[in-house]
Amino acid sequence: MDNDSTRLNKYLALHLGISRREADEAIEKGQVTVNGELAQLGGRVSTGDEVKHRGKLVQDSTQHVLLALNKPAGYVCTRKQQGDNPTVYSLLPAKYHSLKLVGRLDKDSSGIILLTNDGQLSYQMTHPKFHKTKIYRVRLDRELEPLHQQMINDFGVQLEDGVSKLGLSRLSDDNRRDWQITMSEGRNRQIRRTFAALGYQTKKLHRTHFGQYSLDGVDLKPGEYREISIQ
Repeated sequence: MDNDSTRLNKYLALHLGISRREADEAIEKGQVTVNGELAQLGGRVSTGDEVKHRGKLVQDSTQHVLLALNKPAGYVCTRKQQGDNPTVYSLLPAKYHSLKLVGRLDKDSSGIILLTNDGQLSYQMTHPKFHKTKIYRVRLDRELEPLHQQMINDFGVQLEDGVSKLGLSRLSDDNRRDWQITMSEGRNRQIRRTFAALGYQTKKLHRTHFGQYSLDGVDLKPGEYREISIQ
């Protein structure tokens, strides 16, 4: 085996900004060629090989970039504007518009989101098997009853897509409206739906931590961004 060779799916993930699973799917669909021949799953490439994806030459990408953005409420995590709602990409210079969103937040939520051209990092941050911890600060429309706190913490709340368990801790001894939530799942609007199932409305939802990345110690005002080191 050529000591300078690299697994093809790793090569594609690195240079196309996709996950290795997505690279394997492209190979299976016949979208990848190596030196003019259809690529095979498990294949390898060496220096000097000509790799094409959908007929386009795959070239070395620029250095991996990871961006942390403090998303304000009112912005959508899509590339295109939805109605009157601006997209988070409108907060960024054009040079970052090719980066892929990692870990979305709904329009009414705020806090840390990541954008990167590193497909493997994106996969590791979002696939459920990696159990990336997320921490949120939530304000409810009224005080959370102790019984409901116990239900959410210990037993979970039945939603249409399964039981939802959240780790709850009070942010203040003075009220029961403000809570810190710790979770490793990421179902669509899961926090809001969990409280709504018990008759509460989530007035504010702000994410402070996403896996090993957080807003703690980073002076980012709402709408501001910064390139950060990949950990």
